[in-house]
Amino acid sequence: MKVDRLVSIIMILLDKKRIGAQELADIFEVSPRTIYRDIDAINMAGIPVRGTPGAGGGFEIMQEYKMDKRVFSADDLCTLLMGLSSLPGMVQGGQLVHALAKVRSFIPADRAEEIELKASQICIDFSPWRGNSNMQAYIETIKTALQKNKLLAFEYIAHHGNITTRAAEPYYLVLKGSHWYLHGYCRKRNDFRLFRLSRMSNLQMKEEIFVPRDPQKPQLDFDGIRAAMETKIKIRIHQSVLDRVLDFCPYEDFSPDGDRHYIVDFPFLENEYYYGILLSFGDKCQCLEPLHIRAEIKRRIHDLAAIYENRQP
Repeated sequence: MKVDRLVSIIMILLDKKRIGAQELADIFEVSPRTIYRDIDAINMAGIPVRGTPGAGGGFEIMQEYKMDKRVFSADDLCTLLMGLSSLPGMVQGGQLVHALAKVRSFIPADRAEEIELKASQICIDFSPWRGNSNMQAYIETIKTALQKNKLLAFEYIAHHGNITTRAAEPYYLVLKGSHWYLHGYCRKRNDFRLFRLSRMSNLQMKEEIFVPRDPQKPQLDFDGIRAAMETKIKIRIHQSVLDRVLDFCPYEDFSPDGDRHYIVDFPFLENEYYYGILLSFGDKCQCLEPLHIRAEIKRRIHDLAAIYENRQP
């Protein structure tokens, strides 16, 4: 009999007026007989659960049993509900049901509608527009490895497309921006590394249990480093790509240039990623200065054109 299941049943009973044994059995993936045994254990622990037979019957906590719900303020509960509502794509259904039930058990009945309305006014969805079929499975594998201190093995696609085989001791599962990362100790590099899940393949949890090291927290704030390396370049864009360019710099950096164009002070690093950004705007973007970046873009366009001029694969 799992203690966490008993606690979750208590929280669900606090949240619901009445729930049937079969519904509880479906939530926890156990038999109704197991649920009946759990209810007996809860009663023995001093929490009065009453069973009502027949159609519409089920289990409920007796009305005389009260729980102090003043631990959290209304704003606290709204914040918790908003956070939990953003998790369906990352947390398995049963876990989310239990967590929501626990939070909702603290909502005073006379404020339930108000708090639920406020919590639903902000929608947070971390799932990508294009789903990675392996992402959820990888997240669950990493979560299990974190709990059990088990080694992870995978193939990793690093810079310039280099594929290497890695073995890593997992320490943190990180969501940064719209991407998931594993922060762990890489045995190939003998150091802590941050691995992007979308660049992993063949992720496996090994049987080896490792002794945890003193973990280094992942370095996630690169604003200062990036600001020191960035330079501002001037580009001229057509208004048709205005919305896309706004993903990289604020509107204050835009100056109108005629009716349908803008001059933009664009933050730029001289690497493949940023050259790729400029080229992705196609003929709707022209680099004005500095001249050496303008020349490099011209060279890349020439090389790209040469590929298409050659009809042989």
